[in-house]
Parts: sequence; structure tokens; C-alpha cells
Amino acid sequence: MSEKAAAAAPGTGERPELKRVMGPGLLLLFVVGDILGTGVYALTGKVAGEVGGAVWLPFLCAFIVAMLTATSYLELVTKYPKAGGAAVYTHKAFGIHFLTFLLTFAVMCSGLTSASSASKAFAANFFSAAHIDPDRGSVLMITALAFMTLIALVNLRGVGESVKANVVLTCVELSGLLIVIGIGAWALIGGDGDTSRLTDFHVPEGESPFSAVTAATALAFFAMVGFEDSVNMAEETKDPVKIFPKIMLIGLCITGVIYVLVAISAVALVSPDELNKGATPLLKVVQAGAPGFPLELFAWITMFAVANSALINMLMASRLLYGMSHEQVLPGPLGRVLRKRRTPYIAILFTTLLAFVLIGYADLAALGGTTAFLLLCVFAIVNVAVLVLRRDTVEHKHFRAPTALPVLGVVLCVYLASPLSGRASADYKIAGWLMLVGVGLWALTWLLNKYVFKRHADFDPSHLDPQGPVN
Repeated sequence: MSEKAAAAAPGTGERPELKRVMGPGLLLLFVVGDILGTGVYALTGKVAGEVGGAVWLPFLCAFIVAMLTATSYLELVTKYPKAGGAAVYTHKAFGIHFLTFLLTFAVMCSGLTSASSASKAFAANFFSAAHIDPDRGSVLMITALAFMTLIALVNLRGVGESVKANVVLTCVELSGLLIVIGIGAWALIGGDGDTSRLTDFHVPEGESPFSAVTAATALAFFAMVGFEDSVNMAEETKDPVKIFPKIMLIGLCITGVIYVLVAISAVALVSPDELNKGATPLLKVVQAGAPGFPLELFAWITMFAVANSALINMLMASRLLYGMSHEQVLPGPLGRVLRKRRTPYIAILFTTLLAFVLIGYADLAALGGTTAFLLLCVFAIVNVAVLVLRRDTVEHKHFRAPTALPVLGVVLCVYLASPLSGRASADYKIAGWLMLVGVGLWALTWLLNKYVFKRHADFDPSHLDPQGPVN
């Protein structure tokens, strides 16, 4: 199950039961592995550039916001254990087809921006591993585009994901972060780090520390997303109503602690200004704290982590377009598949072209900020949906979030998504253009269905199933 893949309302027809193979251990690894990735590896330096030495504080704030929203997801997934995804809950709560579509497309776009940021991070770490210093930014961009092309070729061939593969990927991603924490601890014990930076705030003239922290939190939130994907595994989890609440909360706490410790290690060993330069902040931390450590190894670990993030996000985006096309919500050609490979090649090519534009147009911070912005909007709607769906009762017992938590979650998500948080204008610009593309595709499909193919009577976005066939 790929990241954010089940973010649309499923069809009303009968579906075959999935095999329940995930117990508490595998589910915990899935949650932790889905959160770890590009965000902390690539954007720690950008967060430091926003707030200064107190870089750990935005990660802590992002963790708190994620935890509030996670309680809403837990109530919904234990209440509807056979459904998954934000748009499923949105459609149940509001029944507005166009809102369901917009939220679905927003999730898809968040995958594209996340994959594009991963491609830029991959390129930067590739040259670090190869000990090459590209003299022009165009070289990095061409490398990122080549990497995205490779991802598209793998996607066209078809990738079967499994729980065992996720365990391996999680261990590799986690090992890199534990190396940073270990090096930071060793350096601090030896008296080499500068802990005084941890309370320093980088505050631009005319702003307050509060505004600096909120602006950094709006970006750091990118590192905390991924926990919401675990609800898509409800039908493959043993007794999800019982184990989901405990496991998701434990997984979030583990990743939150890791991120704060990584941030502390980073700023104690490398100044915030230096961390903010380039796209390989953690590689600088390893170099500063352990000069004898093989930097090539850490660079390859980072590349592996961000490559996995790019692949699963592009898999999700293409399957999401395929599913919406299959249900006549997007133009029919997007649903075409290769005869032998059975992969949605038009959807793959379309999402890859969009990713090319994002790689060439936006920098790493803007891509990460746009991803966080889109998902903050989605999370705000989910927090409202859980309150609306309180009127829908079910027979079985389920997790119930204290009412104050989703209310606070709505307020914080809306605030962090708004200009009041100090969010960069580029985030809104990129997200706006992406959503205009989606609305244009939706309108084109509506016109074709009504006036060309005469299928408008069959059009019903409530039957969205974004995943289609699994390769």
C-alpha cells in the first residue's frame, strides 16, 4: 500500500476481503517507516534557516499538531475499519462530490511535491557520495530530472510492495537518523558540541520569536506526515479496532523523539547558517561530529531513504489518477494501461511531467512547504469530519477522541496553513496552480461525459476508488 494511496471514497460494490497479516509489530514498523523519510533528511537545514538554533522546537510543535490530528484518524479508522483515507471520511461527513474530488486531488498533489523534493535531495546526496561539486545548479536539476525519469521507468514496469520490503526500508532510513543521534551524543559527551545554540532564535527584523517558530513549524510539518497512511491498512490488520490506537500513538512518539534528537544533534555540531546551505544538512552533521566516518555510506543511506519516498509517492499519484479516470471523474485516457505490464502508463507519464515542472520551477523548501500546506488543509477537514460524524453511530466499540483535541487540531492546522503562520507565498502559488490543473481536468471530464460520450447520467464521484488494480 503506497503512501496516501487510499485517499478517495471507495465504490459501493462488494469488495473481496483482504488477508489480515499485520500484527502490532508490523503495523508499528509501517507507521514509523511511513513517517521517516525526505523531510528530516533534507529540510532540517531549511527549518534552521527559519528559526535559528532552536530548530528542535518547530519539530516538537509539528509533532503536537500531528498527534492531535492522529486522534481524529484513530476515531475514524476504528469506527469504519473497512474504509481508509481522508476523502472517505470527508464524503461520509459532507456528501459533496466536488469537495471529495478536491481533497483527493490535493492528496495526489502532495505526493507529487513530496516526490519532487525527494528527487532534489537525491541529486544533492548523489554528488556528495561521488565527491563531485557541481559548479552549476542546472547540473543538480538535470540529475534530479534523470532520477525522476528512472522512477517513472520503474513505475511503468510495475512494483509490488510488501510488508517485508517496508521493514527493510524502515531499518535503513532509521539507521541513518540513529547514526546522526549517536554522533551528536558522542560529540557532546566529548565536549565538542555547542549547546548554547539550542536556545538561540533567528528572528528577522520586525518579527517575534513566536512568528519565527510558527513559520518554521509550517515547514517542519512536512517531516511528520505519513502517519495518516496507516489507516489504509485497516483491512489487512489483525483486530484494528483494538491495536490501532496504541500502535499509531507509539509510532508517532518514536518518530517525534527521533526528530527532536536529530535536530538537537544537528544544531549542536553545525551552525544554523551552515545547515541552511545546500540540500545535505545531515551529511554536514556527520562530517562535523565524526570526520572519520565514511561519508559515502551515509550519503547512500540518505539517497536510499529519499528514493523510497519518491517511488511510493509517484506510485500513489499515478494510481490515484488511474482510479479517478476509471470512475469518469478525470479524462478516460488517464485510465489506459500497458497490455503486458498492466500499469497505468498515461497516468504515469502525466504525473512525471508535472513532477518535472515542479523540479525545474520550485526549490526544496517550497516543495516541502507546499506538501505540508496541502496536507494541513486535508487534516483540517478530517478534524471537522470527525466531529460531524459523531451523529453517525455504529454498533461496535471504537476509539473516541476527546472533543477538545479535533477542535484544537482544526484551529492549529488552519493557522499553520494560513499566511498568519509566516508561510511562504510560493507554497500557495504552487498549490494553486496544481489545483487549477485538477479542476481543469475535472471540468473537461464533466463536459466530455455530458456532451460527447453521453455518459453524464452514470457520473458519480462517490464511487471513487483511487487504487485500481495493484501490481
